[in-house]
Amino acid sequence: MADDTRENETKSTAAPAVFPSGKPTRNAQGVILGKDGKPCRSCNSFASFTSQTKKITKSDPQCPPDVEQLGRSTWTFLHTLTASYPANPTPSEQSNVQQFMGLFGKLYPCWVCAEDFQDWMAKNKVRTESRDEFGRWMCEAHNEVNRKLGKREFDCGKWEERWRTGWKNGSCD
Repeated sequence: MADDTRENETKSTAAPAVFPSGKPTRNAQGVILGKDGKPCRSCNSFASFTSQTKKITKSDPQCPPDVEQLGRSTWTFLHTLTASYPANPTPSEQSNVQQFMGLFGKLYPCWVCAEDFQDWMAKNKVRTESRDEFGRWMCEAHNEVNRKLGKREFDCGKWEERWRTGWKNGSCD
């Protein structure tokens, strides 16, 4: 019986989830479908999934993250990474970060987000010459995503205060 289920999964006849233009396919409720034709959890918000039902529930913290949870956690990690980056990195440290960011763009769980980030990085080379340059580059990347999502942009002149030293008003002390 279990073998039958696996067999059916491998013989899925789901339509491809990407239009020839490379844009993601969405179902009637606007949920982004994965390349397998099924809803992509890491590409959609919990709200997108609940819009398909009449009962609205809270996302269970024991469940895989949705696109919003994944995004917030990812940006926290990436900005913290820039904050811990050396002020004057060695060529080896610069190379490591460039390789990491390249792999990150290829391996990010939300494939739509990953492809978008890869496109942005192709036009905006990772700046690793210093902590300040890397931090500003990351802030610019984050602001690009914020623009696409209709969110407010962050003042990149304050990235270090936000992610490394804490606010000047002492609220983080």
